[in-house]
Amino acid sequence: MTPVASQRSEVAVVVLNWNGLSHLQTYLPPLLAGTTEDIAIWVADNGSTDESLSWLASNHADRVQLLPMAANHGFAEGYNRALQEIDADTYVLLNSDVRVTPGWMDIVLQEMKVHGWSAASPLIVQDDDPRRCEHAGAAGGWMDGDGYPFCLGRIFGTTEPVDGWHRQSRDVFWASGACFFIQKEAWQEANGFDGDLFAHMEEIDLCWRLQDLGHRIGCAGNATVQHLGGGTLQASSPFKTYLNFRNNLIVMLKNRQGWWPVFMFRRMTLDGMAAFRMLGSGDWRQFLAVGKAHGGLYLALPRVLKQRRALQKLRVRRGPLKGWWSGSIVWSHFIRGVQRARDLKGLD
Repeated sequence: MTPVASQRSEVAVVVLNWNGLSHLQTYLPPLLAGTTEDIAIWVADNGSTDESLSWLASNHADRVQLLPMAANHGFAEGYNRALQEIDADTYVLLNSDVRVTPGWMDIVLQEMKVHGWSAASPLIVQDDDPRRCEHAGAAGGWMDGDGYPFCLGRIFGTTEPVDGWHRQSRDVFWASGACFFIQKEAWQEANGFDGDLFAHMEEIDLCWRLQDLGHRIGCAGNATVQHLGGGTLQASSPFKTYLNFRNNLIVMLKNRQGWWPVFMFRRMTLDGMAAFRMLGSGDWRQFLAVGKAHGGLYLALPRVLKQRRALQKLRVRRGPLKGWWSGSIVWSHFIRGVQRARDLKGLD
């Protein structure tokens, strides 16, 4: 398969692949079967060394457009580079381990028009048990007062069974990166993902910046996709822990209003408590990953503070952030025992 010159389309589905042959073999055929011919399907390959490219060439050269890249640029920068080459009114950034369901795309696109959303995701459920919400997004992402992200349908590692409450369409703080719809104009206005994050939290950072630029983010709960999860990094990976903690701190420092030494000190203290909890359970590799994440923030501090000053000048939002909950998800979940987002006090 050879790269195909990008032709403009209304919607382009872009799957970022890195050594994900097994996922492509499992999840790409249902995507192709459930997508009309007028929708452009792209696989942007992040320097894979497995048989992904040859398998695509042998099996889907007539339908899939390939954008090969020479190296693994990570999730964030990989998509930044890919979308520079793809022309569409709306991009759908789809993880390689997502199984689409009937009507998934049309419903989200319609809800975006109805509600005026610039970015959105469907309800994300587990691939092996579609009756339960999935970790990476569930029924839409929120953020607590300490900058910890959570979902309607998932708090930390606790996921909920799907019911009518999750199937509502609503404004949220962030849309899931597992199946991320975004208008091209909004993507370009916000300059896409922060490539320095590499992977994890990049969609939260982008949605925060979009809200500050006056855009709305939503979750179309009446559309569903199934997500395997952990397709690239398993939940137990110390590298994943490092990226999640480091990037969460960077996103907070870049975007949150207020005197940053105060809220960053509180947040990093909570991180330290979490790290010692990991150590107490015998997981010293995770403990070290959190310490490394804090070191990563210190190394990035000059760059991040420069970004913070630039973003403050661009902010046009005057009202409160949608999907921001002023309470503490750590206190509510681990101390008060709250298991469901709908039971959080003051959650609209």
